[in-house]
Amino acid sequence: MQQHNYLRLCVLSRSPDHCPCCISTMTFFALLMFSGLMTGCTGNSSYSLPPRLLLVSFDGFRADYLQNYEFPHLQNFIKEGVLVEHVKNVFITKTFPNHYSIVTGLYEESHGIIANSMYDSVTKKHFSDFNDKDPFWWNEAIPIWVTNQLQENRSSAAAMWPGTDVAIYNATPSYFMNYSPSVTFKERLNNITTWLSTSSPPVTFATLYWEEPDASGHKYGPEDKESMRRVLKEVDDHIGDLVQKLKMLGLWESLNVIITSDHGMAQCSESRLINLDLCISRSDYSLIDLTPVAAILPKINITEVYDKLKNCSPHLNVYLKEDIPNRFHYQHNDRIQPIILVADEGWTIVQNKSLSKLGDHGYDNSLPAMHPFLAAHGPAFHRGYKQSTMNIVDIYPMMCHILGLKPQPNNGTLGHTKCLLVDQWCIHLPEAIGIVIGALLVLTTLTCLIIFMQNRLSAPRPFSRLQLQDDDDDPLIE
Repeated sequence: MQQHNYLRLCVLSRSPDHCPCCISTMTFFALLMFSGLMTGCTGNSSYSLPPRLLLVSFDGFRADYLQNYEFPHLQNFIKEGVLVEHVKNVFITKTFPNHYSIVTGLYEESHGIIANSMYDSVTKKHFSDFNDKDPFWWNEAIPIWVTNQLQENRSSAAAMWPGTDVAIYNATPSYFMNYSPSVTFKERLNNITTWLSTSSPPVTFATLYWEEPDASGHKYGPEDKESMRRVLKEVDDHIGDLVQKLKMLGLWESLNVIITSDHGMAQCSESRLINLDLCISRSDYSLIDLTPVAAILPKINITEVYDKLKNCSPHLNVYLKEDIPNRFHYQHNDRIQPIILVADEGWTIVQNKSLSKLGDHGYDNSLPAMHPFLAAHGPAFHRGYKQSTMNIVDIYPMMCHILGLKPQPNNGTLGHTKCLLVDQWCIHLPEAIGIVIGALLVLTTLTCLIIFMQNRLSAPRPFSRLQLQDDDDDPLIE
């Protein structure tokens, strides 16, 4: 009887704001909608532990190659996984700096690998493609393979990823290959998959690096369609071999695989040269790095060198170190030289020499031609999802999340990659607005229905019998 009166009170209440069951009903429907939304967005996050990840880089794979050439194996990989069409890399858009940004999540000024060629004025040390083994250059950051191995019962492996054959913080991956460009892709692939299959403790993080299509992009230029079509077919065949190998070893369904690159490629020309010898004497400066971002160490007054270079070419931006644009995140490191020259896209800085290559990179990282792509497949990733862009420094926190690692301080943002991951709630602003509006419409409809029911049940009934109170039995007239 008590429950009956409570329900009757709710129905006959003048205002739904004072109706306990109305409020409970609306709350129930709101929670039901929210829980359904959460279920739809998170997907199935259950995959076997510990999670494992293979990171693959095809050097110099420009993002728009995907639209301009055929990649049957890579497209099959993408259909079953995710694709980020443009990855904004870090300035300068060179190989060593961007590969280290991928595995540290840091801008170049923070991780210290600020170019392919560097000079440290304090120690007088030089760094280059062929002189890169000194840990001094790498110890300003901790790459993910070191962090991974600090966890109990985990190991890392690497097939020639830049820096993996260096004892960074006195540690290399448990399994690695000393860099040699003569080692075939097949040999690198066989080594990395063997380590993933048989190692104890298990390899939970592995990297694989291949020099193409970068080498051919430099040699022929990205606009040489026939030459690039040939080399890109080889790259796609390598991806097919990778997938086939993982399936054969029973790794395909359990292993997370990321395929990406460090930078794109721009077409160069003999008609687009910036000759420094026409602007300044070589005796006035040392050239630490040449093109398309030249690092200048003055031998005379810095301002004097700057004044000679600033009007050298309309296709050359000349910056004092303190004036380098903030968007480059390329100021706060002692290895960055006092003057930086940045050529326009497709222009080459030379010292009275002819053009040495038809394709190059290193230019402004806002240029689409400098951007790589990212594709990923595995239990941590959605299937058939595409995203327009992300930052290259965002890859690191995403990888740490997949592996369950606590990331080192970094410049990346996990939120930029949440829509790629099955265990993250992903919602875009237009969808959020639509859901909120939809929820309000449902709640408004329910409220109106309850008010209508209340008014209908509480309306006066004709010929209804007068209900007297218990103490209302006195005669009206005495």
